[in-house]
Amino acid sequence: MRRPLLFLLPAVLSAALIGIPSAPAFATPPNIPDAATATARLGELTVAAESHADSYDRDLFPHWITISGACNTRETVLKRDGTNVGTDDSCYPTSGSWYSPFDGATWTAASDLDIDHMVPLAEAWRSGAWAWSTSRREAYANDLGGPELWAVTDNVNQSKSDQDPAEWQPPRSAFRCTYARAWIQVKWYYDLTVDNAEKGALSTMLGTC
Repeated sequence: MRRPLLFLLPAVLSAALIGIPSAPAFATPPNIPDAATATARLGELTVAAESHADSYDRDLFPHWITISGACNTRETVLKRDGTNVGTDDSCYPTSGSWYSPFDGATWTAASDLDIDHMVPLAEAWRSGAWAWSTSRREAYANDLGGPELWAVTDNVNQSKSDQDPAEWQPPRSAFRCTYARAWIQVKWYYDLTVDNAEKGALSTMLGTC
């Protein structure tokens, strides 16, 4: 792994402690590398066939966890990535707007949004997370310190499902450079593998940067 688990959890907790204000409409998750860095990190990833698909269970990645007060991970991302977000006493967003970079749509109801795992949980499982502890999988599924969690149009996220970039790419082509850079960062940070088709697709996407 790139960093010990004990370093991952403070990234989540520190966001909770300082509070996360409403962000601009085009807000993106943190720590997305530039194209040159992403290209270098893609070259460092281990290429291997996926495995253990039959043993995947979404419950093996506990989420959403409480981040601060009544706010869980989903609600924290909605506050982070929305504009003028208002919430009720349970931290559920009751007002605001959100821009979905996958398709370029803007929404004013939180119910129209999913929180996407950039590298889906099932994809992470097949790429090495099958060997992790439950606590590490929990940290991964709720990671606010990197570009893993995105507020996006719900049906676009559902069309993505657990597919990698060789099988699915954002319908908004202008976002594919950023998508590849974020995907690579997550795989590199967590020392997950890529398969040959996935690596080729990511390389092509980086070519649009």
